[in-house]
Amino acid sequence: MDVHADFEVGDIDAFDHGVKKQVNPKVTTMPNPLYRKHIISIPDFTREELELVVTTAAQLKAAPRDELLKGRLLATCFFEPSTRTRLSFETAIQRLGGNVIGFADGANTSAKKGETLADTVRIISSYTDAIIMRHPKEGAARVASEFSSVPIINGGDGANQHPSQTLLDLFTLQETQGRLDNLTVAFVGDLKYGRTVHSLAQALSLFGAKFYFVGPEALAMPDYLCEELDERGISYSIAETIEEVIPHIDILYMTRVQRERFDEAEYKKIQGQFVLRADMLRNARPNMKILHPLPRVDEITTDVDATPHAYYFEQAKNGVYARQALLSWRCLPPRAQSALSKTMRWCASKSW
Repeated sequence: MDVHADFEVGDIDAFDHGVKKQVNPKVTTMPNPLYRKHIISIPDFTREELELVVTTAAQLKAAPRDELLKGRLLATCFFEPSTRTRLSFETAIQRLGGNVIGFADGANTSAKKGETLADTVRIISSYTDAIIMRHPKEGAARVASEFSSVPIINGGDGANQHPSQTLLDLFTLQETQGRLDNLTVAFVGDLKYGRTVHSLAQALSLFGAKFYFVGPEALAMPDYLCEELDERGISYSIAETIEEVIPHIDILYMTRVQRERFDEAEYKKIQGQFVLRADMLRNARPNMKILHPLPRVDEITTDVDATPHAYYFEQAKNGVYARQALLSWRCLPPRAQSALSKTMRWCASKSW
């Protein structure tokens, strides 16, 4: 059962990208919906919770805090390689005043000796306030949550979900487009195994997005996700080339073909089929931005980096702020509640 922390609030001033407005609260307290909550997949979030994290990320980027996780110890347990996710989580923890333990390779743990994931999680959860975990098997984070005495944050489970990446993606969309509602987004590349695509499509479906899917037929968006979009009345189209969608989109979300999910022969068949070059952007909308969860291999040529549309490096930087926001609410100690209560009141009163 989720534990909630209450926030004392009063009349406050809120700031929306530098625009001041007065908020008159209708209630005197409101719960923190993310406190001690497992973060396993995007469907575990409500629209309001996503908005809360995005708004807090913007607040922390504009005005950094260094005490919100003081006295907290978190573990980063990565059974699969990672650069950005692991390091940005560890950066987020330490910049907020917390401490971190963990490992970057499951081969260097007792899992190599045959210890079960359940037992590993039981032990580590007895040491820490939360566990951030990446695992190659789909559903591993959900399994871990059943045996952990502290909240599990999914840092990616196979080809399934990557919720914290989606939070930084949403923050980046809000930052570049000024809104989350009614965006038109093209997903390009590996849509079958691309967990970032799966999570972001589910999140944006809460905001009335329109999608284009561009990629090899063998790497098409999974049927279950298309069925979810159909049930929500979300419009999506399948396109054959990147060029045909460029004039119509707000966001071009590129992905790599995930070599680790294929044998070498199959990988060679589909490698390099969908590559973005700078000359392909001539008909793009002025504020269209290109995102990529990284690492890139050969799907975006380096000449794109110098265009005003490239935003993937700033997107990666935003991972620290989005993960700080998530951790602040999830681990928020009582002494820090008032520090972020203005953000919660602002989210509750804002019409997105």
